[in-house]
Amino acid sequence: MRREHHLPVSRTARYFTIGEPHASLAELWFVCHGYGQLAGRFVRHFESIDAPHRMIVAPEALSRFYVEVAGKSHADTHVGASWMTREDRLSDIEDYVEYLDALHAHITAQLEGAKPSFTVLGFSQGVATVSRWLERTTVRVDRALLWGSTIPADVDLNAAPAFRAARITSIAGTADEHATADMLAAQKARLTASGLSHEHVSFNGSHRIDREVLGRLATTSR
Repeated sequence: MRREHHLPVSRTARYFTIGEPHASLAELWFVCHGYGQLAGRFVRHFESIDAPHRMIVAPEALSRFYVEVAGKSHADTHVGASWMTREDRLSDIEDYVEYLDALHAHITAQLEGAKPSFTVLGFSQGVATVSRWLERTTVRVDRALLWGSTIPADVDLNAAPAFRAARITSIAGTADEHATADMLAAQKARLTASGLSHEHVSFNGSHRIDREVLGRLATTSR
């Protein structure tokens, strides 16, 4: 008889940073990329808000793959990463929650006693990732920026202390097919029903990080 088994193993995770840890750091950001992206490329969107008082950390999802393009071999296609798929999803969620907790502990151990505000940003698939992390983590989050997607239905907002402590902002372009007006309205109703503080920021555009909006969010981060 065939049986499924699971064995926890050690993995080497990759992450990228902008800024350095130091004793007077005022802001720490974690920014989680979307499906098929890599952290090294994604973090370039945040170079425009680089500042001495801010450190930005971009963790990379643990599962990499070749992004298939018709007519091209793997040698000629980009590599992307995914936080999870529907296959063995609960194990993937457990793994990345443990990974993000460990990365946060690793970074904060380098801060020489600094107590910066903590902003978590998820883009596209990264919204689901940070939502499930905030549902499970004991890390205090000051602000959650949910960009280009919505909180998964399976996240229990009433039992998520990190969500309940955070200022929640959803961000989406007016032509974003992954965060439509109907999806955002349903999320707003859900957050309101759970008694969570939230706001929405929109911009003219599609499924992307908008530099101007990001700049405004950075100036109001503290």
